[in-house]
Amino acid sequence: MTDSIDDPAPVPPAERASLLDGIRFAFGTLTVLPARITRWDRPAARTGMACAPLAGLAVGLLAALPGTLLLLLDGGPLLAAAVTVAVPAALTRGLHLDGLADTADGLGSAKPAETALRIMKQSDIGPFGVVALVMLLLVQVAALSDAYADSWVRGGLAAVTAAVTARLAMTLASREGVPPARPEGLGAAVAGVVPRATAGALAALTTVAAAAAALPLGLPAAARAAAAVLAALFVANLLLRRCVRRFEGVTGDVFGALAEVSATTVLLVLALG
Repeated sequence: MTDSIDDPAPVPPAERASLLDGIRFAFGTLTVLPARITRWDRPAARTGMACAPLAGLAVGLLAALPGTLLLLLDGGPLLAAAVTVAVPAALTRGLHLDGLADTADGLGSAKPAETALRIMKQSDIGPFGVVALVMLLLVQVAALSDAYADSWVRGGLAAVTAAVTARLAMTLASREGVPPARPEGLGAAVAGVVPRATAGALAALTTVAAAAAALPLGLPAAARAAAAVLAALFVANLLLRRCVRRFEGVTGDVFGALAEVSATTVLLVLALG
């Protein structure tokens, strides 16, 4: 088993999906926000996964809004953080958290790839999944609480940066050379569809945008925001490589795990300031 596959053939111009098709694919696949998916094919998946950070931006803004309002209404930072963490879970029907739990169970099983994938498809959550969920949610709430305790601006920026980076990690996991673990499901639909150059450009753009958004808080805050994005992508890539070796490819559960781990890493780094 290798970590790469042959690059897919170039998509003829007539078969390429429009930007609107891609946005609908991203929002319809990665959120519960109303978006009618008009195309479900490889070209639409390519454009859609490139637009995944846009879906993250929408989720992040919607998550930051109630947290900010609670602070302005004299609510505590812990309450604001808990609500902010709950919103992305609601906007994804908890699928990313479920993916994290299933991936943890699969990785922790120490079983062959076929058996591990079967464990991940089961509806129940095992001990590895429970521990991963509890620890991750505790860290997310604690880190966001620290950010909100400083100011609603810092807390809101942390929530948005985490959500965008989480979806960017999915874009990078969809890059050329990453194989699917199964012949069906979301992993098979989006694995290997995003050109490497596009994935790299989106990573650079997101890093610069995160720094620019934090710049009004000072140069250290801007540098920390950029470092948070880069650290999250580094951790996500380590997890991705582990999953590809362990499961012989990626699944929809792996994408969910990458999103949650990336978001948590961003919040952790931003909480250190």
